[in-house]
Amino acid sequence: MRKKAPVKGQATLFAALEATEVSDAATNGEMKDTTSTFTANLSLPVHRWFRYSAGFSAVWVQEVIEREKEKGRQRVFDPFAGSGTVLLESELCQVEGIGVEAHPFVARIAQTKLHWRESPDAFTTHALSILEEAKKEKIERQEYPALMGKCFPPETLGRLEGLRRVVHRRADGSPLSELSWLVLGAILRECSPVGTAQWQYILPNKTKVRAMDPFKAFEAKVTMFSTDMAERQKRPAGPRAKLLVDDARECKSVPTGWADLVVTSPPYANNYDYADATRLEMTFFREIEGWGCLQEAVRKHLVRSCTQHVAPLTKQTDSLIQAAAVAPISRELSETCRKLAIERETHGGKKNYHTMIAAYFKDMAEVWLALRRVAAKGALVCFVVGDSAPYGVYVPVDRWLGELAVAAGFKSYEFEKTRDRNLKWKNRKHRVPLHEGRLWVQG
Repeated sequence: MRKKAPVKGQATLFAALEATEVSDAATNGEMKDTTSTFTANLSLPVHRWFRYSAGFSAVWVQEVIEREKEKGRQRVFDPFAGSGTVLLESELCQVEGIGVEAHPFVARIAQTKLHWRESPDAFTTHALSILEEAKKEKIERQEYPALMGKCFPPETLGRLEGLRRVVHRRADGSPLSELSWLVLGAILRECSPVGTAQWQYILPNKTKVRAMDPFKAFEAKVTMFSTDMAERQKRPAGPRAKLLVDDARECKSVPTGWADLVVTSPPYANNYDYADATRLEMTFFREIEGWGCLQEAVRKHLVRSCTQHVAPLTKQTDSLIQAAAVAPISRELSETCRKLAIERETHGGKKNYHTMIAAYFKDMAEVWLALRRVAAKGALVCFVVGDSAPYGVYVPVDRWLGELAVAAGFKSYEFEKTRDRNLKWKNRKHRVPLHEGRLWVQG
């Protein structure tokens, strides 16, 4: 018998409000568990090199891997690898690790973190030579992408541009080159005097108390990277983890039956635009010209978890609901989407949450089918997930994901709640109590 957890009963703003609930809960004494947040990682070597808004606790991941290692599980897979938390911990726990990430920029960040075994001295020499060369770079007035002008004053932008040019000129795909690239990417928000925010959205009308000089920030970050590399190299490490650019809905690059442990945190169904999470950095590195490029450059590769993904698909909502992959939840999914479509007409923004929810669960059903192929018989899967209530219409995310897992061929599921969310309701768009926790799936 599978165990079920009882159900407890605008795009940018909705996502931003949910993103701030972590700090709100901590302030109000509601926080009981922080494993679903990246906050603790900011003090950990290598993990802290780039703060990705979708990260979760490395310490908790290590605990899970070590516990399951004692039971004989030696191969860890993360289908939503993000900036590499699970992969880095699998190396420290001396087990095999594979992760796939569909966001091309975030995948590069994760891959670069895995270069921590390089010589700290060689890296420092290489990176500081880039800095000295950048200081001599002649930067004439030029046209920058609009976002850059909003986020950086001319002098700061000129110094950052000098660093960018040298990093680009010296780029050869080597680990030292990639580490230097990440140093530059990691200082951008520290050097901006505007509100670059703890979540992904850029707030040009907000200001910070302090913004760092790019040259000083680059040097300081090089020192931190080098120190972290040396510190981590003091600890025994197992096989090198592998980061693959792949789609979690397919996992084509992962061998059948490879994983005996899956630890991950999939995108939440809360309209959080993961494609926008690195817009500042991607624009700076000239990978995109602006926000309008994100659909082609990033969103088309990701699980559809925000209304920006599904704007052209509104007329296909019914077909998404009727897809064979979501048959186990189609009745409830249809009713929820119907309520969202009705509620949509009473809101000025008219967000297509009904289409987003339908597309999200179709995509996640495909993820479970892919995981059933990748996961060995008897594997254990843990998803860190949270429920959702767009426009105040409750979506039992953990239960529906559990039902889809069983339908895909896994044996059972159980939800372990770690914290309540949205309890104070101040400045919230709805008053539906929410929760977050771990969906454990036996296979």
